[in-house]
Amino acid sequence: MEKDDFRQAAYAHADWIAGYFEQIRSFPVLPAIKPGELSSRLPPTAPEQGEPLEKIFQDFQSTIFPALTLWNHPRFFAWFSISSTPPSILADFLAATLNVNAMLWKSSPAATELEQVTLSWLRQWLGLSDQHFGIIYDTASVGVMQAIGAAREFVDPGCRTHGMRPGLIVYLSEHTHSSSEKAAITLGFGQQNIRKIPVDEQFRMRPDALARVIASDISAGRRPCCIVASIGSTSTTAIDPVTEIAAIAERHNVWLHLDAAYGGSAAIVPEMRYILAGVERAHSFILNPHKWLYVSVDCSVLYTRYPDILRRASSLSAEYLRTAEDDHAVNYMDYGVQLGRRFRALKLWYVFRYYGREGIIAMLRESLRLAQVLKELIESDDRFELSAPVPLSLACFRLRASNARNEQLLAAINASGKAFLSHTVLNGHFVLRLAIGNFQTSEQDILDTWDLIKETAEHLTAQVDPGGRALAGAEL
Repeated sequence: MEKDDFRQAAYAHADWIAGYFEQIRSFPVLPAIKPGELSSRLPPTAPEQGEPLEKIFQDFQSTIFPALTLWNHPRFFAWFSISSTPPSILADFLAATLNVNAMLWKSSPAATELEQVTLSWLRQWLGLSDQHFGIIYDTASVGVMQAIGAAREFVDPGCRTHGMRPGLIVYLSEHTHSSSEKAAITLGFGQQNIRKIPVDEQFRMRPDALARVIASDISAGRRPCCIVASIGSTSTTAIDPVTEIAAIAERHNVWLHLDAAYGGSAAIVPEMRYILAGVERAHSFILNPHKWLYVSVDCSVLYTRYPDILRRASSLSAEYLRTAEDDHAVNYMDYGVQLGRRFRALKLWYVFRYYGREGIIAMLRESLRLAQVLKELIESDDRFELSAPVPLSLACFRLRASNARNEQLLAAINASGKAFLSHTVLNGHFVLRLAIGNFQTSEQDILDTWDLIKETAEHLTAQVDPGGRALAGAEL
């Protein structure tokens, strides 16, 4: 590609991105499309000859874009709302251009050292001590696998050579993210060696139940290995009682990992620092800047007070990877299964510098405030009920009706394309989840979405035949 052609194409793409942000609310959040529909519109084989970039870009706009769920939309409220802000987009543009591999210090010194610096900045904002070593993975699913692998190395140092001893146990709560169980399965613990601890009325892990289960396992000759507690669980954003759980972990010399993938970022806000109470006693801790810290997917950060154990669990080099600087530099490939590593620290650096700590705190505070606005709207309408506390920026609620009716309500809201919510099940009830976190989400977005929810509920309730009977599937 000629330089002038590239420059013209880059300008065109940048103009489209700017226009997307300007017109974003005019696009449906969720596409009206069925599985296989897009595939049927695309050629079954790749082209033999190259095609003009202008044609490819046009096809993206006319074919691919309309079939996308728009995660970076101010009314994307499903799962956990995420943001890719303009400085993050620009940083990813540069990272793709440079295309460095941050596996070794020597393979890209700036990528390695910028990762150390930006994670030190974030650590300070969170109030963590300088004992915490940080590393960026792609997602928390990989990070928790690394943490549980380190836990196994912690309690069973010979496993690296001889294989894992039988009877190692991992403890989760009923609401711990499924990635923790999947990680334990992947590492060979087996589901029979995973314990799911009951939760209290606020959906927090119960320390008394955890202590009893651990005591039972020890009396049966098993070895407790790892406890995974949540700071902002996925279903409800419940914050487990970390201090009490840490005391149990210390008593039995068990690795404690904290999953704060979503909620941890809120602790940058001074009045929210309390959610990290006890974090200094955990062995490892994860948060995802790509969830609520305004950087694009993918960027998940693991901190640990035991980097030597994390390294011992994963380090394996080869002659072709050795360098003269190995004894004096951090080689991030030694702290995980990934050899190839993208230059993810660049977007952290851009975002942190562009917004600064004060700007990020302001955006986080706004998400927290909007969640309380939504909470008050729900509580003011007798037709709806809150299903869980609202400690962060997620509200769980339901129509005071059957599970089937709430499923219909969610499906109709999402089919409108005006907003996208997800669901969970709490105490046997189908519950709607509305998560706030996009940097462009405004109070008007919340008010308009609440109007949409109410109007949709009214429409469903009015579905009766001329005789006054509820239509099939519309029973309360």
